[in-house]
Amino acid sequence: MEKLNQLLHNHVHWVLQVEAIAFKQALLWPNRLKILKVGPALACGCTVVIKPSELTPLTALAAAELSLQAGIPPGVVNVVMGNASAIGDALLASSQVRKITFTGSTAVGKKLMAGAAATVKKVSLELGGNAPCIVFDDADLDVAVKGTLAAKFRNTGQTCVCANRILVQEGIYDKFRDAFAKAVQNMQVGNGFSEGVAQGPLINEAAVQKVESFIQDAISKGAKVVLGAKRHSLGMTFYEPTVLSDVKNDMLIAREEVFGPVAPLLRFKTEDEAIRIANDTNAGLASYIFTNNVQRSWRVSEALEYGLVGVNEGLISTEVG
Repeated sequence: MEKLNQLLHNHVHWVLQVEAIAFKQALLWPNRLKILKVGPALACGCTVVIKPSELTPLTALAAAELSLQAGIPPGVVNVVMGNASAIGDALLASSQVRKITFTGSTAVGKKLMAGAAATVKKVSLELGGNAPCIVFDDADLDVAVKGTLAAKFRNTGQTCVCANRILVQEGIYDKFRDAFAKAVQNMQVGNGFSEGVAQGPLINEAAVQKVESFIQDAISKGAKVVLGAKRHSLGMTFYEPTVLSDVKNDMLIAREEVFGPVAPLLRFKTEDEAIRIANDTNAGLASYIFTNNVQRSWRVSEALEYGLVGVNEGLISTEVG
């Protein structure tokens, strides 16, 4: 009987080979995303087809070349370049591709999920974000400023987990605004390979124009410019780190992902109001909380409809454990 009980309580892990996996990638973190997705696929014995973003294609080619140098057989790691829509349709229609994994916009993710149904492909999606960063009255001001700075301006605000809306409770709003603006003003903008540089350029001119349109919309509806809100003197696609105050939840910058170095500050009164504003979006990827109240941190974390919640921490997508 004892041996039977031991047998019944064993943990059995089945590793199922999916065969060919198609990987469509957004512009952000081109090397990191390939490692996160291609590595496990290869470990499970699968081959992969990578369709990189047309904005960051060269890293995919370099990674494929390195895989050959490392001894991975030809045909195991494949890279396809060209029209994203046409390639996506071909991968969806292929009977050889058994799984689609995609990081990018919600709109494209929906199309891939619908298209995968015809051949019953497995689908893994990491879609757009509209991350709220909630700063409560009881937060440590220095911790909140440092954490929000990291959450907002990493990679020049061009990640799907970047803080897109900074909700600050009214009791600490003015102090936070001033301290945060001072920290942002001290950020060095320039070549990312230069020591001390904290922010580089935006990916292209279209990204700059999108940032400008979001800021113009906010200002036209009553938002105030605390800092920045203009192109950087370096030219090209550099944009000044920007802080806006008196932002309302109906402004474009609070409704959609800006994907740039713009920090909109929204004011709230109560915990319930903060949760309501934070959850008022169709995106649910990442969120941030700053508070010294343990009970509140658990309560709000559970109420937020997001897959990732950082508590007193601005960098939440790093691997631990």
